[in-house]
Amino acid sequence: MLSFNFKQKTRTDLSLKPFKSIGIGVAFSPNLKANLFEAARLAVFFDCKLFLIHVGDSSEDKKNMLNMILERFEKHHLNYEMVFKTGDPVNVILSISEEKKIDLLILGALQREDFLKYYVGSIARKITRSAKCSVLLLIKPSVNRVPCQHIVVNGLKNPKTEQAIKTAFYVAKQLNAEKITIVEEIKREQITVKVEDDKSLRRATIIKERIKLRENSRVKEIISHIPVEYTKNKTIKLQPIFGKQGYSIGHYAQITRADLLVMNAPKKITFWDRLFPHDIEHILTELPTDVLILQ
Repeated sequence: MLSFNFKQKTRTDLSLKPFKSIGIGVAFSPNLKANLFEAARLAVFFDCKLFLIHVGDSSEDKKNMLNMILERFEKHHLNYEMVFKTGDPVNVILSISEEKKIDLLILGALQREDFLKYYVGSIARKITRSAKCSVLLLIKPSVNRVPCQHIVVNGLKNPKTEQAIKTAFYVAKQLNAEKITIVEEIKREQITVKVEDDKSLRRATIIKERIKLRENSRVKEIISHIPVEYTKNKTIKLQPIFGKQGYSIGHYAQITRADLLVMNAPKKITFWDRLFPHDIEHILTELPTDVLILQ
């Protein structure tokens, strides 16, 4: 990993705020309180309105229970609204997200205890693939706040990457995360030399180093456009990785025990993407940590 210093360009525009409203699907399950606390904390940190979406009939008992759980956040002036609607869970959550113009949808992920790994449940997976807003997948919601210290964000060459990196810095600032690692996933096919002897190995090594320098330069340019307010006092590292996109960054986030992985949303997920997983599908198959997928 490379840590670095760079000359930051002057910029006065601090309008990086990507989220103005947050939604969370509310099920009256054992995780209800933990899920609501996580969503409420984020709404406070991001200064957002929170929408509680319940797929089912409205009742005074349900409203009273939700109000009681969120009483703790009154002192933080939490602004929230309850929305009740019957129907198919996926369709209801997606339609309300569009109707209320929700920017960030929070979903709980399913844990497979027997394999000690995390997977997205069927409903969350369908919503994630179809949502027109950003999605945050939580694998371990907690009533008591667990500080976010390390954020990993994809730095691959993509039109959406600059916004993903900017959003990662915004989230780091709001959550007081100290470290951001930008992972540049590089396809092995970019190394055109077939290693057969010492000479070809040296050539392959030189090509790798040139690619790393090129990628690092590209990412540094993106960071130089981010206001200093968001980058100061942060440990910023660049991590070029040669491997399969999606799988490589997920594995890296897992082995470094990152608290949050920030990814670009794919343009469109088709049947073939699910049959032959790549990029975000690798992440959805086995969640390495909490994952923020940005639209």
